[in-house]
Order: sequence, then C-alpha cells, then structure tokens
Amino acid sequence: MTQDRTLPSGNSHAQNEPDIPPVISLALAILAASTASILIRFAQADAPSLVIAVYRLTIASLILTPVLLSRYRDELQAMTKHELLLTLVSGVFLSIHFATWITSLEYTSVASSVVLVQTAPLFVALLSPLFLGERPSRFIFVGLILALFGSLIIGLSDACNWDEGLHCPPIASFFSGSAMKGDLLALAGAAAGAAYIMIGRRVRSTVTLLPYITVTYGVASGVLIILMIQAGYEPFGYSSQTYLWFLLLALLPQLFAHSTYNWALRYLSAALVSISQLGEPVASTILAYLFLREIPTALRIVGAVIILTGIAVASLRPSSNVRRIKPVNSID
Repeated sequence: MTQDRTLPSGNSHAQNEPDIPPVISLALAILAASTASILIRFAQADAPSLVIAVYRLTIASLILTPVLLSRYRDELQAMTKHELLLTLVSGVFLSIHFATWITSLEYTSVASSVVLVQTAPLFVALLSPLFLGERPSRFIFVGLILALFGSLIIGLSDACNWDEGLHCPPIASFFSGSAMKGDLLALAGAAAGAAYIMIGRRVRSTVTLLPYITVTYGVASGVLIILMIQAGYEPFGYSSQTYLWFLLLALLPQLFAHSTYNWALRYLSAALVSISQLGEPVASTILAYLFLREIPTALRIVGAVIILTGIAVASLRPSSNVRRIKPVNSID
C-alpha cells in the first residue's frame, strides 16, 4: 500500500513523539560515531583514506538496499521529483564532505583540519534561518560558541602544550606552504557537511528514514568510487583484518550514527543536531585512551569539558522559531 503522507487525525502530538527521546538517541549516535577515529586508525595501516571512505559508504549502501526494495519500495516510489533531487544532492554533499576532509589531512596538520572541519555547526546556524526558516535561540548560539571554542582547544592541543603557560608554534606555520590547500579543503568539508545536515532536515519532513539514507549513502558511495579510481587507488587486495575494520565502520559510525542523526532531524533543529556532533571528539578521546592508550593532555580535557557544556546549553530548549516537523504515517 502506498505510504500515507498526511498527518493522521486525533491526538497528533502524542503520535508524533518518538519512543526514544531524540536527545538520548543523539548521545548514543555520538558514541558510535566516535569509534570512527579508532577504526580508521587501524584501517590506515593497510589502506588509503579514500578507499576507507569508499568501503564505509558502499557496505552501508549494500546492506540497506535489499531492505529498501523489499519493505520500502512504495515509500521510494512515493517520493516526488523534488524530494528525490534533494536526496541526490544530499548524497553528493556527503561525498564531498568525506573526500575533502580526508584529503585535507594530507596537506595540513591535524590541528588545523579538526578546527576548520568542525565549523560546520556555524554554517548550519547561520544558514538555517535562510534555507529552513529556523531561527536558533540564544541558547543554541551560546552553546555553539562554547562548543566551537572547546573544539578549537582540542584542535590546538595537537600542536600546542601547556608548560607554565600555553606554548604554540608560530601562527604562520599553520598556513604556510601546502597547508593553506589543506585548510581550504577542511573548510570545504565543513560547508559540505552543513549542507548535508540542512538538506536532510528539509527532506526528512516528508520522507521516511530508510529511503532517504539508502539513496543518500548510495550516491555518496558512487561519487567516492569515481574519485578513488581517478586517484589511482586499488579497491582490493587488503588483509582480512582491514576488511573487518571496513565493515565495522559501515555498521557503527555510518549505519547507526549517521542514520540516527538523519532520524533526529525530523524532531530537532538542524543547528542542534549539528552542534551535538561536536561531542564526537570528546568520546573519541575517551576511546583512544581505552583502546590505544593515548593519554589526553590537559588541553584536551579542558576542551572536552567546554564542548559538553556547550552541547548542554544548546539542548536547554528548542530554537525559538523551529517548525515542528510532522512525521509521515509510517515506521521510521
């Protein structure tokens, strides 16, 4: 039966509430997403970063496609040309996000890359009023500033140290030589990630989760495969353990975390969902200590506390002018 895309009658507010609070779901998604840095670290011992991104999206798409065709075919066919076009564009932006951010690490420092790619929430907060009609409240703006400041501290902790005061290399070293190219790539990754979030917020108002993420991940996978071939990387010939890391990357950070972010976009503003993702470096630091025995520096701990404070402030109440996205009448 074709999907009913109208709001059901009766107590719509009660029917619109998800079984699991979106904020709780976001917390679990952040934990799953934070495993990416650990899994990528393991996989990079045998495979190029772009190949890792290809397998992450391709495996996720291959897992979702049979479910889409067997259970959500009607929902897929019910998508309008406008919805399908936006979903395709979302997939392109997702591929740009992965390709530019990963490539930026080849040219610039981890510190610069992390700081710049994590400006995505700033793009979302600034552009949401224009493209989504969502005017973030002062709580979200304050939380955004705190979270970005905490991210800046964590990013600088890779290059700076605290020894009776803060000591960092000359500012010119962050932008010298090929570093500028890497910085621009990381900034492009942030902008593409912001576009991906905002388009998801728009499309998810009328399209159920599985059709949206399957098409989005599939398009991103296709674009990344083309980039991989152009870069001259081999897609096969890696160790069985490396393929295990590929699979875990597809299951945890991609299928669970990214899909949960897209699910939450139906209930929360794009700005809040984007800001919450700044919690990933915090959880990654904890996991790096547990699995890689990387002891966090004092600057990282301070940055983590500030980020968590910013996320808590941004979550105090929804945006003052956020449109309530009404779920379609089907299972998410």
